[in-house]
Amino acid sequence: MSAPPQLFDWTLRRGRLERAMRGNHTADFLRRRVAEDMASTLMGIVRDFPEGVDLSARDRMFERALAEAGGAARVCKWRRMDQTGEGLDSLQDNEVPALAEGSADLVVSLLSLHWTNDLPGVLSQIRRSLRPDGLFIGSLFGGASLNELRWALGRAETELTGGQATRVSPFADAFDGAGLLQRAGFALPVSDIDRLTVTYADPLALIRDLRAMGETALFAERQRPLTRAVVARMAGLYAERYADQDGRIPATFEIVTLSGWAPHPNQQKPLRPGSAKMRLSDALGVEEGKL
Repeated sequence: MSAPPQLFDWTLRRGRLERAMRGNHTADFLRRRVAEDMASTLMGIVRDFPEGVDLSARDRMFERALAEAGGAARVCKWRRMDQTGEGLDSLQDNEVPALAEGSADLVVSLLSLHWTNDLPGVLSQIRRSLRPDGLFIGSLFGGASLNELRWALGRAETELTGGQATRVSPFADAFDGAGLLQRAGFALPVSDIDRLTVTYADPLALIRDLRAMGETALFAERQRPLTRAVVARMAGLYAERYADQDGRIPATFEIVTLSGWAPHPNQQKPLRPGSAKMRLSDALGVEEGKL
């Protein structure tokens, strides 16, 4: 089987994350929001997890959110991993978790899977790392993220240069997240989508936040640099098309949350076809053939 295309440069990714860690973290509001939502999901599960792995642990955002929700004791022991390598176990081969088979009861990933070159492969690695009835919860940006910026940049570059390069990462667009989990071997797969709109004073403020988050594009194939003229035209087009009555511009962030369990004999399973104990017409209280 041929290797998946290397769309993203993970050496550049590591540098962007290290730069983000040195910042003041005022742009981490999205990660905080998603961490709180993921912690709330875990709090709704009535069980503890002896060993957990955080694949996006550069600032322990998820652990803090879980503690604030009153669930610090839910995970007895954490193994922390990330792409920065600063005081944490780094990921083997950049994006593939260096986890032994059957070594974890819980794996979480907070807004990092959208940079994965081989998402199905990584999900399979995570699934193998879980013990039976172990849980995976992960979040990533979806295809509607930054569609306003994508449009404005493309239109400005086309107007001024006669063509456009890919400037905003091609986030997974309406993909079947539950189907991916199922193909990776997870049981009870769930995929949820949440769309958030954040407003900024201008497009340049949005770009500054993306840099502070470590979320600017990092294509393996280098693109030609943006000119000041293109950036200025982008800002103008963005405001003309999207600005509200106060002059603020919106930015859409689509958050996809995936969750699935490692199979276990005691998990609930769908009934076999033909095993129902009651006909649908009886359940509805009508005569068969007169629905």
